[in-house]
Amino acid sequence: MRELLVYLAQKLVDEPEKVEVESFDEDDGTLVLELSVGDDDYGKVIGRGGRTAQALRTNVKAAAVKDNGRVLVDIVE
Repeated sequence: MRELLVYLAQKLVDEPEKVEVESFDEDDGTLVLELSVGDDDYGKVIGRGGRTAQALRTNVKAAAVKDNGRVLVDIVE
């Protein structure tokens, strides 16, 4: 899941080298992925009305369902 999120985010931004994803496991088995990008790229990752961010979450969650997992994607500064 982490590699998928990194790949998708790098394709959206102007500075792909600044894309970072940290992953944590919650007590209930949920995988939390925290996405951070360069300061000028947050608008591209979030998108108009949050549509791009929602699309990223949907794609990662769909990949997680395939592996019977739960994933939460957070965009952090």
